[in-house]
Amino acid sequence: MVADLIFPWFRAHARDLPWRRPETTPWGVLVSEFMLQQTPVARVEPVWRDWMERWPAPSSLAAAPRADVLRAWGKLGYPRRAIRLHDAAAAIAARHGDAVPSDVEALEALPGVGSYTARAVAAFGFGLRAAVVDTNVRRVVARVVHGQGDAGPARTRADLADVDALLPDDDAEAAVVSAGLMELGAVVCTARSPRCADCPVAARCAWVAAGRPAYDGPRKPVQGFAGTDRQVRGKLMDVLRTAPGPVERAALDAVWSDAGQRDRCLHSLLVDGLAEQTDDGRFALPV
Repeated sequence: MVADLIFPWFRAHARDLPWRRPETTPWGVLVSEFMLQQTPVARVEPVWRDWMERWPAPSSLAAAPRADVLRAWGKLGYPRRAIRLHDAAAAIAARHGDAVPSDVEALEALPGVGSYTARAVAAFGFGLRAAVVDTNVRRVVARVVHGQGDAGPARTRADLADVDALLPDDDAEAAVVSAGLMELGAVVCTARSPRCADCPVAARCAWVAAGRPAYDGPRKPVQGFAGTDRQVRGKLMDVLRTAPGPVERAALDAVWSDAGQRDRCLHSLLVDGLAEQTDDGRFALPV
């Protein structure tokens, strides 16, 4: 079985990431999963360490002002994740006695926690058998099982079934294999330069056996960043995060010349609860 090869490989070659260490709580795993969404490990690690020292339990984060939470989030991007994590912390403190639940359905009921995050916390935070599917895992499965160079568009049910079929029945072993599949896709079976010579499952890989054919199926569009609303929102948030208090509109106007786009992005920050307007017309992070 593929799992029999991935299990010892991961034990020997896994990166030493702080949220993987035995002393890390399920809360620490949940925080890492929120932060790692669409953000590289290298950027997440120092922020995660600061958060866990500052807010070691859900209740401690829940008690923090949102402005402090957004400032601590810094430049990780997609700051709505910080607000959702803050809301999830409040729900855990109120509904679950300040302990992250282990049940996937209970996890999915938390604000901002979807199927992937719930399964990741169950597997990596509690050592349970759960099919954890991200882009890296889908690519590994596409190559090893289906002989395709890439996974193409997501197929939620089929993807979960593919990964579930690879997992051992034992909870602890399955959790390690889940982490191993993800690690394999992140550091060996990469999208552009896969290192097949270093792959523990190369001898069982259908893609390698087929001669590593190029992928010619549908691809997910690559989203740019320069000039997008996301970039403008980030610049506006930078001003609010670094200011000691509310700022005048002129300070926000200065960061982007396109008034229409800037106004649209500022409005979206207000709607998303990432900024608020004071009674005197200035702007600040939410309380």
